[in-house]
Amino acid sequence: MNDMEELLHYVWQQKLLPTHPLTTQDGEIIEIINPGLHNTNAGPDFFNAKIKIGGMLWVGNVELHDRASDWHRHHHDNDPNYDNVVLHVCRVIDADITTPSGRRLPQMQLDIPERVLQNHQELLNEVRYPPCFRVIPQMPLLSVHSWLNVLTIERLEAKNQRIFDLLNRHNGDWEHTAFITLARNFGFGVNTDAFELWAEHLPLQAAGKHRDDLFQIEALFFGQAGMLEDNALDPSRHDDYFKRLAAEYAFLKQKFSLTPIAFKNWRFLRLRPQNFPYIRLAQLARLYHSRQADFACLLEAQDIKAIRALLSHGVSDYWQEHYTFGKSAPKQPKTLQNSSVDIILINTIVPLLFAYGKYRQDNALCERAVDFLEKAKAEHNAITRVWDEVGIKAQNAADSQALIQLKHRYCDRKDCLRCRFGVAYLRKSTPPTQD
Repeated sequence: MNDMEELLHYVWQQKLLPTHPLTTQDGEIIEIINPGLHNTNAGPDFFNAKIKIGGMLWVGNVELHDRASDWHRHHHDNDPNYDNVVLHVCRVIDADITTPSGRRLPQMQLDIPERVLQNHQELLNEVRYPPCFRVIPQMPLLSVHSWLNVLTIERLEAKNQRIFDLLNRHNGDWEHTAFITLARNFGFGVNTDAFELWAEHLPLQAAGKHRDDLFQIEALFFGQAGMLEDNALDPSRHDDYFKRLAAEYAFLKQKFSLTPIAFKNWRFLRLRPQNFPYIRLAQLARLYHSRQADFACLLEAQDIKAIRALLSHGVSDYWQEHYTFGKSAPKQPKTLQNSSVDIILINTIVPLLFAYGKYRQDNALCERAVDFLEKAKAEHNAITRVWDEVGIKAQNAADSQALIQLKHRYCDRKDCLRCRFGVAYLRKSTPPTQD
């Protein structure tokens, strides 16, 4: 669908109709009682419209095109799904058309208002982000928050799909799905994909047999990450602990026929030592060993305080004095900071609760997930800072997730016609202020 056709959809749906009488191409008077329900799937564009044509009431579907000849170009004349269309609405009528049953279809030319055309062009041409920044201060707060609420749920639904894809790949195993989701978010952006790849290659069933021994869990975790391979580290850094882990992993590797991922998947450049993959893996190993991040425990957590308690574990003794193998550092417990816990809460706990609630048709779980977002602190990043500058300050994590969804799903795609802020801009009648 091109831009003009999308605008035509918007004008029809919003009934931004000209003041002069509407007629078919044959001169019959048209009265639009109900434009119909917008169809976002295959088939006619609007269902169950009510339209009077020449004084006769028609109830049926409406199809819109930029040009009438698009009817033939899209092969609607041979598709029985279009046989109950009662009106064809076009910006340009350049052909007569018939339904699949041979009925000549009434057509109406609909002009896009000049103001809408101009405002839409401004949105497309604006180099600043967000392009609708001029209209935001004039929008009612209720409208703003209503749209943010919708976007929050949209983002949760989008994350649902990722979780359900994982669930299908792992034969409905929620525990494994939860672990991979948790591991992915221990990458904190830079190593997100590497952690997910590692978790996909980690045999949890094998790990479970050695779960009571933190040393063996570390050997398995670091070994599967490719960090115990001979070429992963300068030999001068192969201290006693590295050698012990490597020997233990060699035993486990043979026992379970394991294949590690390549060490080159990991990123260290411009990372603070606290965020090194070594530390994140050590934190995950301690967390897995404690069993407090099991899926059942996450489901039972009733508030953010309980989540913080579950994720409060640090690292083993060796990693309290190291950020990498073979190089000691001042001793630190290296527990997850509250800001990191918040990220895991937003990107792991909440989506898993929401997805499992959908899976079990348990509204209470879904509501708890949204409640966690509404009580968690808003994320502070480049996206939220820009929206703050134009007048929308994220009050909590639900708002910041909504603004992230808005950026990725609407702004980046220039999908302003499906955004309530974009629609408000299209409706504005005053010229934009000059900066």
